[in-house]
Amino acid sequence: MPQPDQSPPGTAWAEPLLREVFPEAEVVDVLPRTGGQLSTVYELRCTDPAHHAILKVYAPEWAWKQAKEVHVYRILAGLGSLPVPRVLHHTPDGAPGGRAVTILSLLSGLPLSEASKDLDAAQIPSFYRQMGATLATIHRIGQEAYGYLTDRTLDPRPDNGSYMRHQFAKKLAEFKTLGGDDRLHDAVARRIERDGALFDNCRSAVLCHNDLHEGNVLVAPGGTSRVTGIIDVENAIAADPLIDLAKTDYYSLGRGEPERTALFEGYGPLPGDAAERLDLYRLYHALELWDWFRSIGTLGPLDSIADDIARLADRRSDTPW
Repeated sequence: MPQPDQSPPGTAWAEPLLREVFPEAEVVDVLPRTGGQLSTVYELRCTDPAHHAILKVYAPEWAWKQAKEVHVYRILAGLGSLPVPRVLHHTPDGAPGGRAVTILSLLSGLPLSEASKDLDAAQIPSFYRQMGATLATIHRIGQEAYGYLTDRTLDPRPDNGSYMRHQFAKKLAEFKTLGGDDRLHDAVARRIERDGALFDNCRSAVLCHNDLHEGNVLVAPGGTSRVTGIIDVENAIAADPLIDLAKTDYYSLGRGEPERTALFEGYGPLPGDAAERLDLYRLYHALELWDWFRSIGTLGPLDSIADDIARLADRRSDTPW
C-alpha cells in the first residue's frame, strides 16, 4: 500500500485553512504527530495557544475516509461526555495536490503507548479501566444494521451472524491470497463452523470505535492516570459491542491480567456468553491483523500473530477467558 507523504506542510497553506476557524490565527510551526498508514497528522502551533489545532492530511486513495471521520467524531462529540476532538474545518481539496484535509481541536496529553514508558506499571490498569468505561459509553449509540461505517453503513447486514460469517470469509480469502498457511486457514474455518452460532446471540448493532488501543488514547502528563482524549475513528463499524472490547483486549500487547481485569471492570456487566464470543472476536482480530501486516510488507510480527491464530482456532467454545 502506498505510504502517505510524510513531509511537513508549510505554514503558507496551513494558515489560511486555520483562519477559516480562527480569523486571527498566525501559524508559526507545523509539527509532525503520530500518523497512520492512511493519513498524516500535524500539530499547528500558533502565536496564540488558543489557536493551536491538529491538521490531518489524507492520502489521495483514502480521501473518502474524511466524511467518515467527520461523521463519527460529531456523533461522539454529541454525547458531551467523551474527550474527543471537535471537527473545526474540513475540505476535500485544501492541501497541495488537492488532497483532503481536516482540522481538529487539539486535545492535551500524550498517547498512552508513548507516556507509559515513563509510568509505573501499577498505574496502567487505571487507564484500561477508563478505556473500558469509554467503550461502554460509545456502545450506547445504537445502529440500524451491521457493517462498515462511512457517513452511512456500507453493505448493511441485518444480523450479526451474517455479518461476522461474511467478515471471516473475506479475511480468510485474503489470508489465502497473501500466502497464509493452509492448515491455519482450515483451522479457523472449522472453528467458525463449530462455534459461529454464538454470533447470533448479539441482537442489535452499536457504534464501535474498533481501534481503541494505547496509541489512540491520550493521557495527562505527570502521572495523574487520567485519560484526556480518544482519537482516530477511521476504523469505526456498526457491530456487536463485544467485537470492540475484544480488539482493545487483543491489542493490549505486552499487558497482562491486571489490565484485562481493569478493562472489563470499567466496561461493566457482560452477557452470559461473553467469554465465548470474546474469544471468537480475538480470533477475528488476529486474522485481520495478520492480513493487514502481510499486505503492507510488515513481516516481523507475522509468526507471533500466526501463533495466536493457531491457539485461538484450537480453543473450545467453553474455554475460560
